[in-house]
Amino acid sequence: MKKSCYIRPFYFIGEYGINLHVTKKAPTHLSVFMFPFGDLFNKNGITAGISSWRKFSDASTPTQAKMGGNYLNSIIATQEAKRKRFDEAILLDMSENVSEAPGENIFIIKNKHIITPPISSSALKGITRDSILKYSKDLGLKASIKNIKKNQLLSADEVFLSGTAAEITPIIKINNKKVGNGKVGDITKLLMSSYTDIVMNKNKKYSHWLTKVY
Repeated sequence: MKKSCYIRPFYFIGEYGINLHVTKKAPTHLSVFMFPFGDLFNKNGITAGISSWRKFSDASTPTQAKMGGNYLNSIIATQEAKRKRFDEAILLDMSENVSEAPGENIFIIKNKHIITPPISSSALKGITRDSILKYSKDLGLKASIKNIKKNQLLSADEVFLSGTAAEITPIIKINNKKVGNGKVGDITKLLMSSYTDIVMNKNKKYSHWLTKVY
């Protein structure tokens, strides 16, 4: 497939009865599927609602494991957001700090300072998240990993999501309140254009981040 696509691998346990004591002896299978893929969200900005559901903590299940069962939390938060006519949900952690979106990391920008929650807030240590933290410094921007309170999220100058499928997606309204002036912010635009240059191999400094497939 020589066009933009999404590749997803699955590992799963095969025939093993109903015993929950899964061991190394359990037959494990791999399935990979691929399909054409464009933008997941509108790059001109989306709306988001703060979910009444909380992101689960490491005390319940490993937050860094991309296990199928972990996505139930994301599904019910997304369903709630869609019922309220938001494009996406934002989850708080058990301490009511900002965690992430159902399938994306979240960043805020305040006074030109980029901030994303720590993994202690049950946020995924995402590859795109890490990439933004690295290349933003080359752009002369200040980026930090800090706890984000709900009021900080609602008073941010800019907010955006990041992820493999979402890439960088601006949020322009949260809980029906405009983020900044309700338009995609200048720093978010810069990060978006820089990200595109990197993944399209137009920035040779980051060519080692890419893998040629044809």
